[in-house]
Amino acid sequence: MPLDKALYDMIFKRKSFHLFRNIGDASISSDELEQIQEAYKTFLPLCPDIRTAIRIVPAKETTCRRGQEYCILLYSEKKENYLQNIGYLGEQLDLYLVSKNIGTLWFGIGKTEELSWDGLDFVIMIAMSRVDDEKKFRKDMFRSKRKPIDEIWTGRPIPGVTEIVRFAPSACNSQPWIAENTDAGINIYRYRKQGRSGIMPADKVSFYNRIDMGIFLCFLDLCLQHCGMEYTVERYKDDDTEAKKTKVAAYKLQ
Repeated sequence: MPLDKALYDMIFKRKSFHLFRNIGDASISSDELEQIQEAYKTFLPLCPDIRTAIRIVPAKETTCRRGQEYCILLYSEKKENYLQNIGYLGEQLDLYLVSKNIGTLWFGIGKTEELSWDGLDFVIMIAMSRVDDEKKFRKDMFRSKRKPIDEIWTGRPIPGVTEIVRFAPSACNSQPWIAENTDAGINIYRYRKQGRSGIMPADKVSFYNRIDMGIFLCFLDLCLQHCGMEYTVERYKDDDTEAKKTKVAAYKLQ
């Protein structure tokens, strides 16, 4: 089943609001908060058997201090590939919010006192605030700083896909993905860079990077579907391994 086609256009508009400044004084209404909750229920998961939920709380109820109005807390059952699954769902939510002129930030290191909800475990949060002018979103996505194509893609480029997927956001901006396009299809790997891990505690790198892979797969699916390419996907278990490269999916183009 395809993703919502309208989300593709939001790839070019979205940007990470690392600080919510100069965005106006408008608030997100209570009706809009309810609409966000309802919209989340329509998003397609990678793993339909994993139960998830979101809670929307005022910024002060979290450790995120970026000037946002609310944080969306994402919760999940802990099952195989649950982190990929929450990244995949969360990125659909991210792009949906952008379509409503709501600025967002995946905040990987944020904490909340509500570590469980309705039998589910807290995974990650997305900060958000209303933005008063659409021009304050991304003007030219291709000017934003991301890894160059040759660092995240090997083999024949796919026009409309290769040059777009590298702009997928990541929870702590490590961009831990590699796509290898071969005669058999596109193999997707989670890449663990050796050495320093930026702002992430070393013991959390694998945790957040597995969420990032779900975000990347959402971008990849949106791009392939926008280009009218049919495909099947074989997914692999991505556990807490310290391996340099971990295969997470194999796409066979038809």
